[in-house]
Amino acid sequence: MSTLPPILVFDLDGTLADTAPDLIGTLNVLLAREGLPSQEPLEARVLVGAGARALIERGFAAAGAPPEKERADALVAEFLAHYEAHIADETRLFPGAREALERFQQAGFTLAVCTNKPEPLARLLLERLGEARRFSAICGRETFAMSKPDGRVLRATIALAKGDPERALMVGDSKTDIDTARSAGAPVVAVDFGYSDPPVARFSPDRVISHFDELWDAAAALLA
Repeated sequence: MSTLPPILVFDLDGTLADTAPDLIGTLNVLLAREGLPSQEPLEARVLVGAGARALIERGFAAAGAPPEKERADALVAEFLAHYEAHIADETRLFPGAREALERFQQAGFTLAVCTNKPEPLARLLLERLGEARRFSAICGRETFAMSKPDGRVLRATIALAKGDPERALMVGDSKTDIDTARSAGAPVVAVDFGYSDPPVARFSPDRVISHFDELWDAAAALLA
C-alpha cells in the first residue's frame, strides 16, 4: 500500500480563479492602443481559455482586425508585460475555492496546480491571491517539455508534488483538462462555471460540479 498522500491537481484559469476580468482588461488595453473597439467583459469571456495568443487573435478578429503573425508575436509580448503588472487587479478565487482547499489540506491531501499559463505568472497570481503556500507543486507552460493535454505533464506534476499517482484527481474546466486526465489515467472533475464553450459536460468528465462545496463528495466517490 502506498505511503504517499492522495493528491488533487487543479487547473488555474477558469477553475480555481476567475482570471477573465484581468485578461480581458489587458486585451482591451491592446485594442485601445491600436484604435480598435474594446470588448465587453461579459461577452468576451468566451474568448478566454486557450492562452494569450488565442485571446489576442480572437479579440482582434472580433474587433475586425485579425493580426498577421509577426504583429501577433509582438502583441503577445505586450500582453504578457501588461498582464503581469495587473495580474490580480480584479481576479478572485471562485466561490468556495479557498474553503475547499483548506478542507482537503486539513484532511491530508497534497494539492498541486497544473496549468498552461506560464509558470512564473501562475506562481505570481497564486501568491497575490494568498494561496501559493498551499500547493506542493505549481506547474505551468514550460515547466516540463510538454504541456496539457499531454498526460505526461499531469503525471510529472504529481511526481513533483510527491503525491500518490494511484489516488490522484484532476479538477479543471475544459476539454483540455479532461483529455489530460484521460491520457494520464486519472479521474477528472469538471467545474461548469469556467471558460469552456461548449458546456464542459459535453466532454464527459467523471463528475461535473457547479460549486466548490460539491468537490468533497465528488472526490470521495472517485477516489474510493
